[in-house]
Amino acid sequence: MERADIERIFEAYFEKYKKTEGDRTAWSAYWTDMTPNGVLELNLTKCPRGTVFKIFVDKKKAAEVIGWDAFFETMEQVAADHPGLYAPDTLFADMETAI
Repeated sequence: MERADIERIFEAYFEKYKKTEGDRTAWSAYWTDMTPNGVLELNLTKCPRGTVFKIFVDKKKAAEVIGWDAFFETMEQVAADHPGLYAPDTLFADMETAI
């Protein structure tokens, strides 16, 4: 799946499912993908710091990065460290269906 499509889908998902963190300066949306190789959770937060991504693997925080460029770099590393866990074509197609 193309990077532009992933950004478009994740942003649309965020707009539909975002929840405030309480003070209305930070908004988050979560996506959980359960696979035979483990559980991948993606958290997109928009706050004064920018667009922040928190990535969890099997309920343990694997990374926290700011910006789309860092997200894509980090997800390449997650895919390398956890083979079969991150399948962007399937994950973002499922996310798009939820929109």
